[in-house]
Amino acid sequence: MAKKILKRSWAEPFKIKVVEPIKMTTRAVREKAIKEAAYNTFLLRSEDVYIDLLTDSGTNAMSDYQWAGMMIGDEAYAGSKNFYTLWNNVKKYYGMPYFVPTHQGRAAEHLVSKILIKPGDYIAGNMYFTTTRLHQELAGATFVDVIIDEAHNPQSQHPFKGNVDLKKLDKLVKEVGAKKIPYLSIAGPVNMAGGQPISMQNISELTEYCKKAGIKMWFDATRAVENAYFIKEREKGYAEKTIAQILKEMLVPFEGIWVSAKKDLMVNIGGILATRNKKFFAEAKNLCVVYEGLHTYGGLAGRDMEAMARGLEEMVEYDTIKARIGQVEYCGNKLKSYGIPIVEPIGGHAVFLDAKKFLSHLKQIEFPAQTLTAEIYVDSGVRGMERGIVSAGRNAKTGDHNYPKLELVRLTFPRRVYTQAHIDVTVESIAQVYEDRKKIRGLKMIYEPKYLRFFQGRFEKL
Repeated sequence: MAKKILKRSWAEPFKIKVVEPIKMTTRAVREKAIKEAAYNTFLLRSEDVYIDLLTDSGTNAMSDYQWAGMMIGDEAYAGSKNFYTLWNNVKKYYGMPYFVPTHQGRAAEHLVSKILIKPGDYIAGNMYFTTTRLHQELAGATFVDVIIDEAHNPQSQHPFKGNVDLKKLDKLVKEVGAKKIPYLSIAGPVNMAGGQPISMQNISELTEYCKKAGIKMWFDATRAVENAYFIKEREKGYAEKTIAQILKEMLVPFEGIWVSAKKDLMVNIGGILATRNKKFFAEAKNLCVVYEGLHTYGGLAGRDMEAMARGLEEMVEYDTIKARIGQVEYCGNKLKSYGIPIVEPIGGHAVFLDAKKFLSHLKQIEFPAQTLTAEIYVDSGVRGMERGIVSAGRNAKTGDHNYPKLELVRLTFPRRVYTQAHIDVTVESIAQVYEDRKKIRGLKMIYEPKYLRFFQGRFEKL
């Protein structure tokens, strides 16, 4: 008689050594707090937040190995030993020979844009990211989205919705000429599409096309480990390869990468700019001195660089990344069991609620994602963030709002921070808001800054 195999639960590959108390507030306190924050969760005080799913940027829990590394920080102004430890690991795990540290990812974006872009250029990419696109635009370029159509459909089950549509890319090249495209800007997974990965096959196809066209390729490797995990799980021929092997292979075609170390590397601050191009490296080192600090510290303390170096070692551990993405999948599947509309397949770093479907009675100009984020906070103290019309900004030519097809609320999970019980509380809160959704009124914007308005924009109820 065949032995019956029972389903087995999984648990996080760590145990808790230090705890940080958090407080649960009353609904009345939260209503007052969100009104004072003008219905923008970025403007809330963190002490008024119960479960903070705003971002995974710098909010992760470092390991004892990383904390131990902090104690051996070499705080010399020039030539810190921690810089060289970090550089060696950048070579080992990303496969890039040249490296400049920065204080965070957007500083690296800034340097790349300043060095490679001339006014009048075009940047093709697999969907925009807010800070990346802004740096490209400030340098004088126009961003053109060449991602596959499935990425704009929350219900599409395409396993690699981060893929580039080569026909869209070719159309742009024929319209403006390859010389007007200094580089192809690729991210993996694609944040604004719902944490959706790009396939190795698509990267291979892009490599062949760009070689013929004479276009460089650059990669936003901020969450590249998550992308490597999805390739291992979903793409033929990679199941037996390690995360480290896939990550390195994935980046071979790219001239360079920028990284916000505050995600995959599980540190609280830091960025990486790495390249294969010696000439670019020389320019980046020079500009690093202008904007960040000497090229051997880049705005970081030695202890931060040591924590980053050790984070690079930990991020490629299979159990670590499997548990991280497993937690996100657990949340997404529980939400689906309540009939709550989310972006599918479930992404790597976050669950994205489909606010258009969730609050179908609201027009997009009534900011449904911004509204929903505020309502979830009021119900339970859970803080998410908007990824829709507010994040998309305005059309530079007409001044009107950009109206993206995706109107989403992002629930982003910091690595090694929350437990399954925190997820259950979050899901139950969202289910209650979904039950009461018809009573929810939209918002109107009463203040917006010139750039990246989702950070500081202010709203009031209609």
